Amino acid sequence: MTVLPVIESPQASALSAVERSPGAADLAALTRPDFPLLAQTACLGQPLIYLDHAATSQKPRQVLDALRHYYDHDNANVHRGAHQLSARATEGFETAREKTARFVGSANPREIVFTRNASEAINLVARSWGEAFLRPGDEVLLTVMEHHSNLVPWQLLAARTGCVLRHAGLTESGELDLDDLRAKLNGRTKLVSLVQVSNTLGCLNPIALVTQLARSVGALVLVDGCQSLPHLPVDVKQLDCDFLVGSSHKLCGPTGMGFLWAREALLEAMPPFLGGGEMIQDVYLDHSSWAELPHKFEAGTPAIGEAIGMGAALDYLNAIGLERIHAWEQQLTRHLFARLQAIEGLRILGPTPEQQLDRGALAAFDVEGLHANDIAALLDSAGICIRSGHHCTQPLHRHYGLSGTARASLSFTTTLDEIDRFADELTGTIQFLRDHS
Repeated sequence: MTVLPVIESPQASALSAVERSPGAADLAALTRPDFPLLAQTACLGQPLIYLDHAATSQKPRQVLDALRHYYDHDNANVHRGAHQLSARATEGFETAREKTARFVGSANPREIVFTRNASEAINLVARSWGEAFLRPGDEVLLTVMEHHSNLVPWQLLAARTGCVLRHAGLTESGELDLDDLRAKLNGRTKLVSLVQVSNTLGCLNPIALVTQLARSVGALVLVDGCQSLPHLPVDVKQLDCDFLVGSSHKLCGPTGMGFLWAREALLEAMPPFLGGGEMIQDVYLDHSSWAELPHKFEAGTPAIGEAIGMGAALDYLNAIGLERIHAWEQQLTRHLFARLQAIEGLRILGPTPEQQLDRGALAAFDVEGLHANDIAALLDSAGICIRSGHHCTQPLHRHYGLSGTARASLSFTTTLDEIDRFADELTGTIQFLRDHS
């Protein structure tokens, strides 16, 4: 992986209108050789442009090699086998847990529970902590911008327990309304659960401040880190949160793999989420005892290869450096906004880079009189992959009076030239649709 030298990109330097961040390298030029999928051509031999990283990330060769190595050399079940294959599989699996803990700033691998994805991790907290500790009238404070995965589990919990859900609103710029959040926090609030970076608005929420406010009323805080972990440094100690969830496939890792980080004392107090093998200590016909952390939450054979692959992905991101990734993506985001804002009738949701410097590297937008699906379909015919729809944020789209938006989301592998070609094709697509409407 050749990502350490800082070089000037001919593409970037040719675009003099783009202000280059001090010390920011063109990471796309350095990293794209590691991503085989990005080298393919699309329709009519055009280069494929992938601008759907917020939905799922692409995987570098280092991750693909780690998966193949596990299945070629170490494939066995973990923890209870006495033979050498099981020992190697267990070592790889638990090493991935240690890497995950370090990635989020925890020194304690016991605080990492492996799940299938971030959705399952939130469901784990809702089912285990929520059912054990929430009573009728207790409140869970969410936000209007949440992904469905941070809405539906709490709705199900409210139906089971009688707890009450409240939702903090947005400012005019599409950021978290802290005044509204303060007003809705009270002595009945037991948990504040919110996204760190919105997958639609792109806003970066001030988690450390939210945690401070939640602490003032004795509430815990859960952070959905799916859209922040791949793009900027995240440290649970600095955030001072109680739970944080992440998903491997957003982190250049395999699908079917995610994790929950939680304070050890909370995990100790929470009952198991699922029952079966691996999560037990002793089983009798009429009762059982549970394994120690984190295994009491990991019933059945885990996703061993996927965990090892996620560990390789975290190694890859660490080798680049999250600070460098964030700096490059900030530059890309400024250029994306400059190109989109020049298109007549196009509205971008969420704060601009001028309003919020550290906003996420994405733009969800609506074009007056046109359907997002039509825009995405025509762009796809030109080899450009973007997302269209509600992005699992239907309540947020209703807040704006929209059924859906188109969304371009970036990564450190994105180039300035790709953004320009996307903007040019989008301009032509919009004109074509208006001419034929």
